[in-house]
Amino acid sequence: MNEERLLPEPDRYAVCAYEGIPIKEFYQGVFDEVFLIFHPFFKPKTMDIDLFKPSSYPSNNEIIEDCEIISWEKFLKLSGIRSFKQLDIGLQTGILRLKEEYQDKKTVQLIENTCIKEGIIEPVEGLFPPLVMNKLLKSIKRLGYNWMWIGDEFGTERKLEYIDDFVSHSDMLNKGKNLFTHNHNILITTHWDRHLSLLCSDKKTVEYLVESCSLEGFYCNKSTQINWSMQ
Repeated sequence: MNEERLLPEPDRYAVCAYEGIPIKEFYQGVFDEVFLIFHPFFKPKTMDIDLFKPSSYPSNNEIIEDCEIISWEKFLKLSGIRSFKQLDIGLQTGILRLKEEYQDKKTVQLIENTCIKEGIIEPVEGLFPPLVMNKLLKSIKRLGYNWMWIGDEFGTERKLEYIDDFVSHSDMLNKGKNLFTHNHNILITTHWDRHLSLLCSDKKTVEYLVESCSLEGFYCNKSTQINWSMQ
């Protein structure tokens, strides 16, 4: 007789908030503050834009060295898209994440046309954005941390790594969805098919990191969910 094997509930200091529940409710009693980070668009300075395809996509370190961030705010101005919500829905539509009735194919076309015209690369869903993470990890190190755990999506595997190694070998970040400190005070987590990450900690720490890294996004309120643009 085979017994059904059920995973235990994951440690909430080590995983992304679930869909269908307010983010701050999910982390209640674990983290006081959560900032939702937009994964930025970016633009290569010297690299051939044709390299940005699955067979030849540059490494994270190559992107850090050669590309500049194009914020969502700037992309709205370039594209004529009205709001962050419309842009997010367009990005989700573009990766076939949404049901037909929620899709916005006109915005997908605006995104694609703007990227072609301006030589811009769309953010990648489900992976830590290297241009953001490089700054963020350096700022976390300035807070006195030298090591961070990197864990899988479900909280079943984790490995302790030196922060400097994440910076110098940024592709290491692609091996996990969750980064958290040994004292469980800071969590950076990315949703597997969204263009966002969450920065979670106490209010003072989150505010310092947001300001020092010029993070683009917004502070979650008591009702913000992962599917924030659909609310």
